[in-house]
Amino acid sequence: MIKKIFILIFIVNSYNLDAQYHELGLFVGGSNYIGDVGSDYYIIPSNVAVGLVYKWNLTTRYSLRFSAINTSLKATDYRTNDINRFRRAYSFENNLTEGSLGIEMNFVEFNLHDEQTNFSPYLYLGLSFISYDEFYFDPSLIPISKPIKYNKAESVSIPIVFGLKTNPSPYWVIGIEIGARYTMTDNLDGSSPSRDIGISNANFGNINNNDWFIFSGLTISFTFGDLPCYCKE
Repeated sequence: MIKKIFILIFIVNSYNLDAQYHELGLFVGGSNYIGDVGSDYYIIPSNVAVGLVYKWNLTTRYSLRFSAINTSLKATDYRTNDINRFRRAYSFENNLTEGSLGIEMNFVEFNLHDEQTNFSPYLYLGLSFISYDEFYFDPSLIPISKPIKYNKAESVSIPIVFGLKTNPSPYWVIGIEIGARYTMTDNLDGSSPSRDIGISNANFGNINNNDWFIFSGLTISFTFGDLPCYCKE
């Protein structure tokens, strides 16, 4: 799925390389999961997250953005203030990859023509595709030691990212951001496994809420391509 998105971006750019200004760089930071297992804190980046970020700067306000980020989401009921979760003692590790495409919007003009350093808060909205492990906890095993993996799955999530960026030189852009992802699945934590596993009482937690995960970190990108003229000719 992520390969298809890369191919689409390459095809689009092949017609615009002479007229646009591009950024390509890295995302380095942490991740945390919000759901039915582990900590009830919303932002606690305890897992390493790394990936690639590409931006196609359309104007001083808007950029088309693509990112591919990988992380290993980990959570344990021993790190929570909820005594019921602590007694349950579930834990898991889920290898998750996200490919996201959307629009990054600057709150103020971020003009790369300017010789002086620019600063701007920004908001990113888009659509993400995620690939993750599916697993379940067998309640008949006492104590429950490890989750049982049975499949790889794909789903959709909605990213909402807030950040602040600056360009210390014409060739580099640095940003710091925090982004929440609302997923269309409730099984990042094994709380809502498929009925195909043959265990009827494997579901647990709040069945009315899907899982979330958070990416927090830095983006460091270098710029290339001809600068566009943002003014009308």
